[in-house]
Amino acid sequence: MRRLAGEAERARFEAPPQTAYLVQSIDRDAGGALRGRYLFVDAALGVVAQRERTQYPDAFDPRQRDWYRDAPQNGELLVTPPYPFFSDQQVGITLARRAGNGSAVIGADIRLHTLGAVLARQKVTPGARVVLADGDGRIVALDDASLPVAAPDARGVQRLQHLQDLAHPAFRGQGGLIAEAQAAPGGTLARKRVVDGEVWLLSATALQMEHVDASFVVMAIPEQELMAGALHQRNVALVITVLVLCIAVPLTWLLARQIARPMRALAAEAEAIRRFNFAPVGAPRSRICEVEVLGETMDGMRQTIRRFLELNTAVAGEPDFDSLLPRLLGETLSATRAQGGVLYLATDGHLTPVATLDGEGHPLPDTASWAATDAEAGEWMHARPPGQIAQAARALDALGPLLGEALAARAVRAAALTDADLVALGLQAQANALGVSQAIAVPLINRQGELVGALLLLLDAPADDDRLAFISALSGLAAVTLEARALIAAQKALFEALIRMIAGAIDAKSEHTGGHCARVPELARLLAQAACEAKQGPYADFKLDDNGWEILRIAAWMHDCGKITTPEYVVDKATKLQTLYDRIHEVRMRFEVLKREAELRCLQDILDGADADARKRLRDEELAALDDDFAFVARCNQGSESMADADVERLHRIASRTWTRTLDDRLGLSHEEVARRQAAPAALLPHPEPLLADRPEHLVPRRTDECFAADNRWGFRMQPPRWRQNLGELHNLGVRYGTLTEEERYLINAHIIQTEIMLRSLPFPRHLAGVPDVAVSHHEKMDGSGYPKGLRAEQMSPLARMMAIADIYEALTARDRPYKCGKTLSEALSIMARMAREGHIDPALFALFLRSGAYLAYAQRFVEPGQIDAVEVDALLDGQEIGQPA
Repeated sequence: MRRLAGEAERARFEAPPQTAYLVQSIDRDAGGALRGRYLFVDAALGVVAQRERTQYPDAFDPRQRDWYRDAPQNGELLVTPPYPFFSDQQVGITLARRAGNGSAVIGADIRLHTLGAVLARQKVTPGARVVLADGDGRIVALDDASLPVAAPDARGVQRLQHLQDLAHPAFRGQGGLIAEAQAAPGGTLARKRVVDGEVWLLSATALQMEHVDASFVVMAIPEQELMAGALHQRNVALVITVLVLCIAVPLTWLLARQIARPMRALAAEAEAIRRFNFAPVGAPRSRICEVEVLGETMDGMRQTIRRFLELNTAVAGEPDFDSLLPRLLGETLSATRAQGGVLYLATDGHLTPVATLDGEGHPLPDTASWAATDAEAGEWMHARPPGQIAQAARALDALGPLLGEALAARAVRAAALTDADLVALGLQAQANALGVSQAIAVPLINRQGELVGALLLLLDAPADDDRLAFISALSGLAAVTLEARALIAAQKALFEALIRMIAGAIDAKSEHTGGHCARVPELARLLAQAACEAKQGPYADFKLDDNGWEILRIAAWMHDCGKITTPEYVVDKATKLQTLYDRIHEVRMRFEVLKREAELRCLQDILDGADADARKRLRDEELAALDDDFAFVARCNQGSESMADADVERLHRIASRTWTRTLDDRLGLSHEEVARRQAAPAALLPHPEPLLADRPEHLVPRRTDECFAADNRWGFRMQPPRWRQNLGELHNLGVRYGTLTEEERYLINAHIIQTEIMLRSLPFPRHLAGVPDVAVSHHEKMDGSGYPKGLRAEQMSPLARMMAIADIYEALTARDRPYKCGKTLSEALSIMARMAREGHIDPALFALFLRSGAYLAYAQRFVEPGQIDAVEVDALLDGQEIGQPA
């Protein structure tokens, strides 16, 4: 049953004029065939007319509709989504419920044609478009009733149009808008899009109703229309603003120039401070109180920063710790404008005053008597530079009220000096001399929170807050400076002790060279001091600063540190056959064996019938010859005399004699010696052995790391012998001069190579970078014939030349060498004079060594009195001064 409202609907169904309702009926006739009829009913429900609709049953069966099939069995109400109705193609929804026992379904259609009018009333602007769509994006209603909501599909069935199917440009391509709105928080989505140059504002808002799936109101508004009012107001506001600015800007600019002039001056001063330019500029004058105060504050800040940086620079530039203490106190007094002060260092629970100055930087008066008053309290300190004092340390609990309170609180304290303070600190005389009555106690705390010292600043008036704040900031700098310099001093002391320990270990390694590493530094110092004091000659302009003296001292102590790798039996080799022991004992035993063999041969001959007396005389002659030969070999072993060619020939004749060995000489040996003996097959026993021999096993091969390429990075030019050691008996006994073979002499000389390698591996600071060059050049010669690099005169620094002379002079006069006695001064200097003439040492420096008396000053301390004899300096220099250094 359908209500027909208006002539338009009655015309659509061809209904009579008085028709109020239309009944669309499908029933069966007597034969069971379906019969379709339209019954036209008036307002009194009387049938006005009826009309057969034969095609109606075939086109429409309500039992096939969704509302019929989906009606709940429990009698609840079903509300369908909007869809086009079959009869009039109007969009609406159907309400359905099962009746009675559920065998029938009652449905009611509700058209939604009035929603278009409702949506039209929601339009914000004339050009806006409002659409009602379901959750799938299908259009339920439009704000324009003239536009169709449904359209036929490919089969001609009316379907709801989709949002993106609308011809309106704002909805074009927006098929996913509803899905995005469903996913958005609160079911609301808004976006802006530009279509054909026009900006549209799109929004989709969910409408949730009971029994009905959510629908969405989609609105598209032209931004130009929406913002028309705001744009108009903006334009009006802009015009008003421009007018106000045109009037206000010139006035403001003129006023700002007057106000900004001192501000620009302050900005210039701040920029100058940023560039660390602290030249005084004067605070700018201004009628604005805040600007005036800011100018005065800037000026005070500039002066404070300048004083702080000047103090920091002055203190940081002082390298000597002992000189740093009065420097630190003096700069602090200057920065704080105090009349005097005392600097204390903290050690072992005590404070020791180490510097005392007045405001002008002079030592406080009565320092001596002040120190003497506490002489019984502890040990005296060593002598210090001017401005430092010698006084016993005071316990932390005996410092008086002011300083004691500051130390306990670990904070700066200012107060009047009481009698208790003056008595406890021994400052009565100093306070009276300066006329002070106030003091500031400043504990110096390092970064670890430890007390490193204290400052006591003496004033003639109470300190203001600004001065206390500055001093508090300054105390951190003073504490860190003291700590840092103390650590540097401790590291230097540790390094110095380590150097001396290494040198002492080298000297202690050999009892015959003990003291060499300790004597050379003193001799080098005397020679360098003579060069610095020279008033004329090549070294008249020679000077050494603190770094130079430190380089010379360290280089002198470390010049032979490579000897720690040299076997002591080589350094101390007193005889030619000595290794870890003197092998002359083996040779003596072989002679003993030969003598026993001579005895046995004599007895055997007598048993065989020889004349006993004649045979004994022959035996005695043979024994006497053996004794004489051994005595000759023993003299050769001592090395005190040079070997002549005849001596070498006799040595080889003696070596050709044989003795009989009956035991295997490969038993009980080390694996290294066994390996060296593998070069020759084992002999059959008994086997005749030469009395003296150079055997293959006597040759010890050189390691590959002991050989240096010609272009090695060290610059070494020493050519090592083929063998690292040659223990051959004839090879050693045949040494022409001294006791060392070529291999052993290279092994000793190679200590300078190890010195270079060891020193180059140390990370010396920049100011000590020259230590290796000075230390390893003492065996170089001015003519380039020295080692290890063959440097010439122009490649050797003055300190290196001094080291060479010091090393040679000490070696010649030393009395603790195993292969010689210490030479007298005249003998040693004669040898050195010849070396100067031959270009081995610097002749000008050698002349200075003699003329200054440095050679004698050293000898009086380190040389035996019996070696000190008269030295004719002029004669050694051939009557002429040896001038320019080579």
